[in-house]
Amino acid sequence: MGNICRSPTAEAVFRARVEEAGLAQHILIDSVGTHDYHIGNPPDTRTQRAALQRGYDMSMLRGRQVEVADFTRFDYVLAMDCANLGILQRLCPVRERGRLGLFLEYASRHDEREVPDPYYGEADGFERVLDMVEDASDGLLRHIQKTLI
Repeated sequence: MGNICRSPTAEAVFRARVEEAGLAQHILIDSVGTHDYHIGNPPDTRTQRAALQRGYDMSMLRGRQVEVADFTRFDYVLAMDCANLGILQRLCPVRERGRLGLFLEYASRHDEREVPDPYYGEADGFERVLDMVEDASDGLLRHIQKTLI
C-alpha cells in the first residue's frame, strides 16, 4: 500500500537471495506502493529493526508509488494481498496482466495467499512477515532460476 512495510521487506530479502545466488547483475528488483502515503520515506522503523535482526539492511530504501512503466519494466509485479493486486490489475495495461500475481504464490511453507499488513500490530507481526517473505523469496528465486536454464 504505502511501500514502507511488506514490499520493502520483500525487496530487501529477495535482493539478498539474488545476491547470494550471484544473479544481482541479471535481476532488477524494486518495491512500490499502490498508494502515495509515504513517497520518499524510509521503511517503517519496526520493519527495519526486524529486518536488521535477520541481516537485511533497508536503510537506503525509499517509498515510491507504482507507475504504468513498471508493468513493462519488470517481468513480475507481485502484490502482498488481493486488495493491492486488484489495484494493480486496474492500473496495468491488459497486454501486461500476465506479469501480475501474489507474492505468496511462490511460498512453499506457508498456505496463506496474502502477506498480512503488520503496520497496526505488534512486533511479532513484522517477524511473521519476514518468515513469509523469506519463504516466498526462496520460491521466486527457484522459479526464476528454472526459467533461466
